[in-house]
Amino acid sequence: MQLDNRAQTLLKALVERYIADGQPVGSRALSKISGLDLSPATIRNIMADLEELGYVASPHTSAGRVPTPRGYRIFVDTLLTVQPIDESAVEARLCPQAQPPQKLIANAAQMLSSLSQFAGVVLSPRHESVFQQIEFLRLGEKRILLVIVTPGGDVQNRLLLTDVDYTPAQLQQSANFINQHYSGLAFDQVRTRMQGELRQLRDDMGRLMQAAVEAGSEAMADSAEDMVIAGERNLLSVSDLSSNMSSLRQMFDMFEQKTGLMQLLDVSSKASGVQIFIGGESNLVPMDEMSVVTAPYEANGRIVGTLGVIGPTRMAYERVIPIVDITSRLLSNALSHN
Repeated sequence: MQLDNRAQTLLKALVERYIADGQPVGSRALSKISGLDLSPATIRNIMADLEELGYVASPHTSAGRVPTPRGYRIFVDTLLTVQPIDESAVEARLCPQAQPPQKLIANAAQMLSSLSQFAGVVLSPRHESVFQQIEFLRLGEKRILLVIVTPGGDVQNRLLLTDVDYTPAQLQQSANFINQHYSGLAFDQVRTRMQGELRQLRDDMGRLMQAAVEAGSEAMADSAEDMVIAGERNLLSVSDLSSNMSSLRQMFDMFEQKTGLMQLLDVSSKASGVQIFIGGESNLVPMDEMSVVTAPYEANGRIVGTLGVIGPTRMAYERVIPIVDITSRLLSNALSHN
């Protein structure tokens, strides 16, 4: 149902006041802060209509009203006035000089937390599961370093302890064979194809290649999609989230297990721009009192991950939204020019 201008103004005033002080908002307060020339009776009638529509609720302990998840939703979608933020100051904190991607991602999580005073989260770029080439480096007797290079230039290293002391020439021959026959494949595909093709090689060379495939597969699994979280402890000072042991347990289960958060961030990576997930409205948010503000980020024009702020539903969305939006754009730019 479309709200008229008076109802929108009163709902906006109520949500802003509730976000500011966390107390139910009564009709008398609304008459002072809304700027509307309405009688208390008219305000009460409009608030009763908003309650019937599910935008506000009346706690039993107070005559005032608080926003519901549906009320927060209409507020952030249509009534919010976003505050400007100094982009240059944010950029200086995120990437003061050229840095490796993982450092940029850690900086972004820390900055989201410090600017919002809640928790910052960044879902790291998905690592490619295929390899472009491998190298074997002899470190010592029966000790070999396996170097794996992906098409995107990521490098993974694994130490191989072997039964045979391979010569540099043997290591080069084995690497050449794998690169020539299997470059561009995932290690699981290589394992299947190798079974029949290695019979032509000496047994010890075959064992080396099989060990490389197993180690390479583990390396790719270990470097798979991960998440960087900063500032979880900030949420301990948010009474809405830490008011009882059950809420605390639920919140830290979410941080420990990460699965639900990763699912939420993965969903938001499929949309453009800032997304807001409000607890009690979205099944992806594990707590009714929690909201997550997210945005995807890119590298060279391709979406590679998601970042966001985790906080209470009673957060200053007008500040948090531009923080998330600017951080996502700056991280995209830094990764694209890295």
